[in-house]
Amino acid sequence: MTSFHLNGQAVSVDIPDDTPLLWVIRDDIGLTGTKFGCGIGMCGACTVHVDGRAQRSCITPVGAVEGAAITTIEGLSPNGQHPLQTAWVEAQAPQCGYCQSGQIMQAATLLLDFPSPSAEDITAVMHGNLCRCMAYIRIRKAILLAAPQLRGSEPT
Repeated sequence: MTSFHLNGQAVSVDIPDDTPLLWVIRDDIGLTGTKFGCGIGMCGACTVHVDGRAQRSCITPVGAVEGAAITTIEGLSPNGQHPLQTAWVEAQAPQCGYCQSGQIMQAATLLLDFPSPSAEDITAVMHGNLCRCMAYIRIRKAILLAAPQLRGSEPT
């Protein structure tokens, strides 16, 4: 049995410890905003927050998150009004949208570390989150739109 907090709620799952967190979140708990992309932690579609830091859930065994606080895209803002989510809409960042939950989750920790990010900061931190539609310019624009609203925010 592994216990952790998911989007602020206590969760216990009776799953083998080596099961990827991604599959626990999607298949066992039923939150499908976190996406499967590559399965080897290289594309970023599965990015969630573990104790406030971006982490690839496809390569994180559920046993490694015992007692941790996990936040998925569904928990970033209960009503979808997180500054990054609204900036994504304003900047028309998504094209197909598949990678966007991982992009937003990575961007949230980027803005904790770099409250006033430069283009170079954004490139350096976001480089591991791939977008097949090549919406990188709009993603950067959305991050820069959200930054002033998030300065001084606490990690989720």
